[in-house]
Amino acid sequence: MASQSVHYFIVKDGRGNDVKLGDYKGKVLLIVNVASQCGLTNSNYTELNQLYDKYKQKGLEILAFPCNQFGAQEPGSNEEIANFVCTRFKAEFPIFDKARILWYLIRILLCLQVDVNGENAAPLYKFLKSSKGGDNIRWNFSKFLVDREGHVVHSYEPTTSPLSIEKDIKNLL
Repeated sequence: MASQSVHYFIVKDGRGNDVKLGDYKGKVLLIVNVASQCGLTNSNYTELNQLYDKYKQKGLEILAFPCNQFGAQEPGSNEEIANFVCTRFKAEFPIFDKARILWYLIRILLCLQVDVNGENAAPLYKFLKSSKGGDNIRWNFSKFLVDREGHVVHSYEPTTSPLSIEKDIKNLL
């Protein structure tokens, strides 16, 4: 699966609508598992917004996937999560559905809960991890930088500041 692209995946947005990641072809993606009640929430959302504001017109998209797998730090509904992120942080990048991720490749369609690790890990996250060595995601706000063709080129630990990866983003833009 590592030789494939994130463009083969379909995800649900926060309202339950299908979103083909293939629609992001030609964009640089920063895919992040997020949580509203994590000690990393304020700094990460603040810096993700700064990056998005600075580079969205140049082709950066930030895709935020709420995950409740670590310390139950994302307990809210999709509506509550979107309200929190948009009100408190004025986020303009998409916040996806925390309940389901869909994957298609060669007419195969799978539905799984959005865990990022373990047996029930979402196919998108299995792909992201396998593309960068297969290690488990350690906590909320792990980040994956994806090039315009949909290939994972970097992964970053939760404690990595979004602003500290700005140079890597600029190199792909």
